[in-house]
Amino acid sequence: MVYHNLKALIKGIRACKTVADERALIKQESAAIRASFREEDSYARHNNVAKLLYIHMLGSEAHFGQMECLKLVASPRFGDKRLGYLGIMLLLDESQEVLTLVTNSLKNDMNHANMYVVGLALCTFADIASEEMSRDLANEIEKLLGSSNTYIRKKAALCALRVVKKVPDLADHFVTKAKNLLADRNHGVLLTAITLVIEMVQTDTACLEEFRNAVPLLVRHLKSLVTTGYSPEHDVSGLTDPFLQVKILRLLRLLGKGDVQASETMNDILAQVATNTDSTKNVGNSILYETVMTVLEIEADSGLRVMAINILGKFLGNRDNNIRYVALNTLNKVVSIDTNAVQRHRNIILDCLRDGDISIRRRALELSYALINENNVRVLIRELLAFLEVADDEFKLGMTTQICLAAERFAPNKRWHIDSVLRVLKLAGNFVREEILSSFIRLVAHTPELQGYTASKLYNALRADISQESLTLAATWIIGEYSEILLEQGLVDEDQPKPVSDAELVDLLISVLDSPPTTSATQQERIQTLLASYTTSPELEIQQRAVEFASLFTLGDLRSGVLERMPPPELKATVMGVVSENKPVGSVQPSKDGDLLGDDLSSTGPAAAVNGAAAVAQSNKDLLAEIFGSSGASSSTPTAQAPRTTAQDILSLFDSTPTSPVATQPTSIPSTSAAAAAPARPAVTSPPQPAQPRLVSYPAYDKNGLRISLTPQPRQPGVVDIQVRFQVSGGVPASDINFQAAVPKSQQLQIWPISNPAVQPGAVETLNMRVTAPVGANVRLRLRLSYSLGGSAFQDQVDFAGFPPGITGGGS
Repeated sequence: MVYHNLKALIKGIRACKTVADERALIKQESAAIRASFREEDSYARHNNVAKLLYIHMLGSEAHFGQMECLKLVASPRFGDKRLGYLGIMLLLDESQEVLTLVTNSLKNDMNHANMYVVGLALCTFADIASEEMSRDLANEIEKLLGSSNTYIRKKAALCALRVVKKVPDLADHFVTKAKNLLADRNHGVLLTAITLVIEMVQTDTACLEEFRNAVPLLVRHLKSLVTTGYSPEHDVSGLTDPFLQVKILRLLRLLGKGDVQASETMNDILAQVATNTDSTKNVGNSILYETVMTVLEIEADSGLRVMAINILGKFLGNRDNNIRYVALNTLNKVVSIDTNAVQRHRNIILDCLRDGDISIRRRALELSYALINENNVRVLIRELLAFLEVADDEFKLGMTTQICLAAERFAPNKRWHIDSVLRVLKLAGNFVREEILSSFIRLVAHTPELQGYTASKLYNALRADISQESLTLAATWIIGEYSEILLEQGLVDEDQPKPVSDAELVDLLISVLDSPPTTSATQQERIQTLLASYTTSPELEIQQRAVEFASLFTLGDLRSGVLERMPPPELKATVMGVVSENKPVGSVQPSKDGDLLGDDLSSTGPAAAVNGAAAVAQSNKDLLAEIFGSSGASSSTPTAQAPRTTAQDILSLFDSTPTSPVATQPTSIPSTSAAAAAPARPAVTSPPQPAQPRLVSYPAYDKNGLRISLTPQPRQPGVVDIQVRFQVSGGVPASDINFQAAVPKSQQLQIWPISNPAVQPGAVETLNMRVTAPVGANVRLRLRLSYSLGGSAFQDQVDFAGFPPGITGGGS
């Protein structure tokens, strides 16, 4: 059955009961349309193209109708031209060769006496014009910009916009005509003209200087829109042409940026818009938002900036989630410009942490980090800890890092700093980075006044909960190191210290040892029997430690030397600098955890925002790796032949004969232990290997906030292992990291996957490589990487030849 018009075809398709029926009908009708096209029936062409466009809208093939659309465009009848141009816009795009045939028809119709035919040609050009067509018809567009007909002028302005986008070099052709259009009284023409000018000034800086003189004219237009009475033609929810107001504000933002004189001209009208615009309706909020963005971009007065930030603060109280999200997002961008003004809205920002929308919670959290300074650190950390207690798991890792970094940077004293980290360990101990735990242990080791207090707090916390991994690690190490202080001073309590016995300490450590996360621990007198039971443990690390520590009971007088307290770890750079040894210690009187949540009497302070974790210094070797075990080599270096030492006597207990002199002053902690600490010091384990040289990291890449360093470690002559470390230097995480490496043909390369393709602030992700090269050859690498950071994608390539000669052996 053949349908003679579009209406009948639509009715027939809607009557189909199955998809198969519909496809069969469309196939049949398409065949009939093809046959009609071959007959060159000019009267049926209009109906056939109309039916074909409907078939195209349903998703079926209709490309065979392209030439018929061109024939309709050449028809003198307006109805045929309208349908032909519609078909061209639907069936053609700028990449098709058939488009070159349309150029002549467009040129002819742009000069047509009928303004509606001209409008059809302009609409088609604005939709499908290619670069070549733009060059061919640019002069026609420029001429139509000066037309006396407003209908044609506004359409020509949009065509000029298409030309500027396709061929930016032609932008200067439209400068004079665009200036004239900015003085037009017709709102439609003015709207399209401003859209054209915005594109021109963004494309060409020379155009930006040309249009700066138009600022007073734009200010008059905006003032007219703000002060005019009710205009039914342009009224939207009680506001006069909000679309035009928004466009004017966006152009003013571009023209006023970096120009004091232009900014001065627009200050008054911006204040008037911000004051008089109704914020109870969404239309008003859109104008206010554009006003705020303009004020923050131009060289505005400080009072005007404060007003803009206050508008964003009012947005935070809006019930619409979209408006609140926009406000938080904008405040995150401007907090570094005027921190004090944003601080005034701190309370409502903190209220957003309890919002039901996860996107709002995330933005409020980012903004809260940026607001922390030395004057409000107590209040904000208290609120963040309260949120940490109920936060989703996806927030906790970032929160623990940011809270601990803020505490390290802004803590009023060491006591408060320790209390803050203890609270984090209790609430989210399974989500604490090793760098944070390492920094905490250094802090305690360098604060002798608070070692007993910290051990007491951790003892109580561990008795209450051994499920938090970082809490367990910190507690077992600190209790093991400072147990004599704990036994002497007792537990810190509200009223008076409570004594604690060695039996209770051992019971606690045994309970930790029996728990799933634990790998090893040591005890006192009661432990001898316990150690014997673990000498046959299937866990190799536990078995090894049990045998070694059991041997300590046979040392006699030497045991006291082995059990000497470990020296405080060397002060090293942490994720936020060096451990804050210069801060006051703070009160050591018994107190509750609530002490760290003390009230903050000041709500304002200097603009010191935590904008993310700083990069870990390359020389910072992880203290946790030293304490809880790693494969890193000791940094001790062998000395000249020395008399036999106590350490060598101890080694002989384990049937070990030193193969090289032992350094008398080792600078690193033995690193074979796998987990928790205990009252006894880590025992000497296997025979000492010849001391290795200190590993050195070589910077390979430092751009856009991403840092990459390479740490080589020769395994044997001709084989070098290389650890690649990825860090971010700002507060913005890097994601989607794709790292590739290549070596010269004479060498071979093995590469393992990166530990995590997303690098968070304060974190270090690693990737391992192994290079096999001729002995004595220099290792050269070509590194290629791509990553995303701050919403932008980056690709880069680096040739690296920074390793010292002889790294593959055969050298010095």
